Amino acid sequence: MQLVPIQYKPPKPQYNTAIKTFAQFINLTYIDFTMLPLLLSLLLLLLPSSSRASDFCVADLKGVETPAGFACKKVSSVTVDDFVYTGLGVAGNTSNIIKAAVTPAFVAQFPGVNGLGISAARLDIAVGGVVPLHTHPAGSELLLVTQGSILAGFISSANGVYYKYLRKGDIMVFPQGQLHFQINAGGVTAVAFVSFSSPSPGLQITSFALFANSLPSAVVEKVTFLDDAEVKKLKGVLGGSG
Repeated sequence: MQLVPIQYKPPKPQYNTAIKTFAQFINLTYIDFTMLPLLLSLLLLLLPSSSRASDFCVADLKGVETPAGFACKKVSSVTVDDFVYTGLGVAGNTSNIIKAAVTPAFVAQFPGVNGLGISAARLDIAVGGVVPLHTHPAGSELLLVTQGSILAGFISSANGVYYKYLRKGDIMVFPQGQLHFQINAGGVTAVAFVSFSSPSPGLQITSFALFANSLPSAVVEKVTFLDDAEVKKLKGVLGGSG
């Protein structure tokens, strides 16, 4: 019996139809390089991901606050009390030069808001009191009056002025970074509750920034157009030096 040699032919690789189509699509001989960003995006979507968004990130107040917020406390150490703050039920102490008090529920007092883009505060303004021109560099503000009457307003970066008398139930928004103020406009203590679009909106009061520090009087006079006597008087009232 004569043996017939058999020629071995390796099997052709079997490609998934979708992979073959994709491979043909990205053939560099025919590719339109303006499509590369789209192709890369599609490729990233096809890649498996092991990441999972956390439900929350309660602030670890033992750490250092950064522009991105605090580091997260271990979930095993989180309790319901991290998501509850009871300090806004108590009136603030208005026995001060501005006859007003702000009780914050920022991330430093309320660690549960860390990373959520929100926070709150209580505002008490005694008769004749005022919250002077100030700004919140890191968040917008929404104010709800719950008692009394408040004259509130802000000044835009184009020096436009927007102000109105607010009464119980009224709300007003103050865009992020805009100089704004609140004045008691009635005969009883005014109370308002405020929400912010940041867990740590920051606070800088213009009068205190100018006159309650050690910036030399000569410099303050130059940047405010006030005379020497007035600058020194204001520094004396607000506790500044220099």
